Amino acid sequence: MALGVRGRGASGQGLASETPVTATAPSSAVSSRRFLLWLYLVGFLDLFGVSMVVPLLNLHVRSLGVSPVVAGIVGSSYGILQLFSSTFVGCWSDVVGRRSSLLVCILLSALGYLLLGVSTNVFLFTLARVPVGVFKHTLSISRALLSDLVTEKERPLVLGQFNTASGVGFILGPVVGGYLTELDGGFYVTAFICCSVFLLNAGLVWLLPWRETSLHIPDKGWSLDGKHTTVPTKSEGTLQGAATTSAARRSERKVQAPWVEVMSALKDMKNLIFSALWDVFLMRLLMGVAVMLYYSNFVLALEERFEVRPKTTGYLISYTSALGTLAGFAVGPILRLYKHNSYMVLLHSSVLTCLLLVVYSTTGSMAMVVFSSTLLSFSTTIGRTCITDLQLSVGGAQTSGTIIGVGQSVTAVGRILAPLLSGVAQEISPCGPPSLGAALALVAILIMTLNRPPFSGDGSKSLKRE
Repeated sequence: MALGVRGRGASGQGLASETPVTATAPSSAVSSRRFLLWLYLVGFLDLFGVSMVVPLLNLHVRSLGVSPVVAGIVGSSYGILQLFSSTFVGCWSDVVGRRSSLLVCILLSALGYLLLGVSTNVFLFTLARVPVGVFKHTLSISRALLSDLVTEKERPLVLGQFNTASGVGFILGPVVGGYLTELDGGFYVTAFICCSVFLLNAGLVWLLPWRETSLHIPDKGWSLDGKHTTVPTKSEGTLQGAATTSAARRSERKVQAPWVEVMSALKDMKNLIFSALWDVFLMRLLMGVAVMLYYSNFVLALEERFEVRPKTTGYLISYTSALGTLAGFAVGPILRLYKHNSYMVLLHSSVLTCLLLVVYSTTGSMAMVVFSSTLLSFSTTIGRTCITDLQLSVGGAQTSGTIIGVGQSVTAVGRILAPLLSGVAQEISPCGPPSLGAALALVAILIMTLNRPPFSGDGSKSLKRE
């Protein structure tokens, strides 16, 4: 696997700030591969710890004696905090560097889960959700770091593998959490274990072989392809004026505080988002809400439509989650089949998702439900990976942390909208939410078709926004 470290004009720090080293191509490839495997482990532990606790949160807050309305308000506080913090934290990681921002986010998330472990009243519970809501962007920063490390051609494959490693943690975590919660004080034990997992992750990030992977980066960036060859890696999709030159950045950094540079970068990103990325983020919002609507009443709908018990539905959910994890391995072969055209893969996976939502909404057979759920686990996983890659291709590598952060904010908006739309649709029919999801997916497909970017099929992406 050819790995490269891509320069970030928005930050002279991160990997570029480490001590430059000179290494032969084979040893550098081995150390870079080892670095990726460490990051995959970090992603696995992250979701393993979180998924132990998250399914138990609603049950615990209700055990504190609050009403369902108060429990709902407390539960929504996390999504609201994520909405406003995602972009800022992503931009902050562009400015101060991935390593330091990732460490801070992991440690403060660990603090949140530690407070959760002593939350014997609703005030402590709400307080515990604040540091997690603001700083639980560890996976986003990890994805931005992966984007810095690999070439554009290999980015979807590496992101797919990272999502697969994280997904395995999400499958195993609820099993462990469900077992622990049967013990006396099981929720508190689970929260403390989650805190310990995050502390372990912080130790892993601290011990990561940054020095071995770091290489001197020229202003235009370079990519290691088995030889010491340098190639420009500045994305053609980067909006002119969205980022100043590297020399200007270095000059400004001497007199500007980090928070000033963060605010300046956010202002630059506003122009980029509204002129070149609006359709990409709108597609992400529509497709995200469509899939959330499908899952929103899945258990209830199967019970009402087919008299399937929740326990059996739980097995189906675990089955599709496992398939979604395995789908990460299919990203590479699929992209090679499409000659690394992430846009067309995203379009076709969205069409498949829309059709499967229609099948699920209209079928009278449980076998077709299983069939549609099986394929949906693949289409949604591949779609998520490709839309992240598309965002980075259009926005450019210089502000990858900010772009991923904005994407997470868009997802947070979807998490706020989906429950409201699902409640209204369920008043009409148990099939209402997935039917509405299919309609939203169709709108996303029309937007993608009408705003189709040019593509050069020479084996490397070239997405230009005129």
